[in-house]
Amino acid sequence: MEFKIPVRKNKKLRMLADRINADQELIQLWKCANVNAVNRSHISDHGEVHIRIVANAALRIIRLLTESGVTPSAVTDHELTAEDAELIVVLAACLHDIGISVHRNNHERYSVLIAFRKARELLEGIYVEPDLTKMVSEILHAVIAHDAREKCLTIEAGVLKVADATDITSGRSRIPFEAGTVNIHSVSAQAVDNVNIIKGTKKPVCIEIILANSAGIFQIDELLRNKLENSPLVPFVEVTAKIEGESERRLFDSFTM
Repeated sequence: MEFKIPVRKNKKLRMLADRINADQELIQLWKCANVNAVNRSHISDHGEVHIRIVANAALRIIRLLTESGVTPSAVTDHELTAEDAELIVVLAACLHDIGISVHRNNHERYSVLIAFRKARELLEGIYVEPDLTKMVSEILHAVIAHDAREKCLTIEAGVLKVADATDITSGRSRIPFEAGTVNIHSVSAQAVDNVNIIKGTKKPVCIEIILANSAGIFQIDELLRNKLENSPLVPFVEVTAKIEGESERRLFDSFTM
């Protein structure tokens, strides 16, 4: 499965994307993470598909922010560029769940341990010191801070945290539930038809969620709102949810609480 992102004119990002696609170790780490997530822990996909969704969402968000005049933390604090911030969020997205290859529990910490070497390898030659270490440091912070409970200290970390929470379309719930049961978790997991990241009207970024059924509000409230509120993106992101059509779609004949 090819890793595709819209690199535009960012030559460094193009080089990074090429390296990611050629890195067999990284690709296998995604697959190993998914074995522990799906096969052994019975939760939703955390592998290659999730990585592509989050990386593209993060890139979309950081570009909307910078286009509206929001300065990335890497620019403010390390004299890097907005293009460098794009690499930070994309590579952080690629590395944020690789710790699940060790264990789902506390995977953010395991991800950081594995990501230190891998980030340096993938950025070697694209950056030289001291910028290489600056980039790796920002990526590792974003990785550890994608935990909903962890405080984000940078715009880029907030971008990854929120982007991770946008992978909630039907069948891709980030909220685990017991396989084979029908309850509020499983109902809500089928209720989100689409997630669009667009330019906002009141804020730079709008996350537009199209629902098949109002049960999807549970996904938004439990995951997206929680992560957004624990990020520095609150002043810059608006969330809208709507049901298209004249009526809600029936998802199940019945369910139990």
